[in-house]
Amino acid sequence: MTEVNNFEKSTRLKLRFESKKGTLSVEDLWDLPLIARNGGESLNEIAKSLNRKLKDSGEEDFVTQPSKPNEILQLKFDLVKHIIEVRLVERDLRSQEKDRKDQKQKIMDIIVEKRSEALKGQSLEDLEKMLADL
Repeated sequence: MTEVNNFEKSTRLKLRFESKKGTLSVEDLWDLPLIARNGGESLNEIAKSLNRKLKDSGEEDFVTQPSKPNEILQLKFDLVKHIIEVRLVERDLRSQEKDRKDQKQKIMDIIVEKRSEALKGQSLEDLEKMLADL
């Protein structure tokens, strides 16, 4: 439920994220790769940058309310982390699905091979009869 609230807040606040590509919306984050390739922008780089800014924002005060900029910075960081987590789960699911498809194809290939071996094991008379029945 917190992520939904964060996404609602982010759209209401019209949050934007600074990147090497320029200013990005929350929607744009979904299109970024997890890790940068060839010096490009990535979710990982944006998360690192936001994390640095959070750490540099000073010592946390546990008595008074956090400042609005820190709340917005934390919201941005939480959103990017959530998108990364979702994308990692999706990547793992795609990998598992590919592994399943590969295993299924191997089994099907072996079945074809076994049928071929079984057919080769038939006598000449049985093969001729099977051919005539077709």
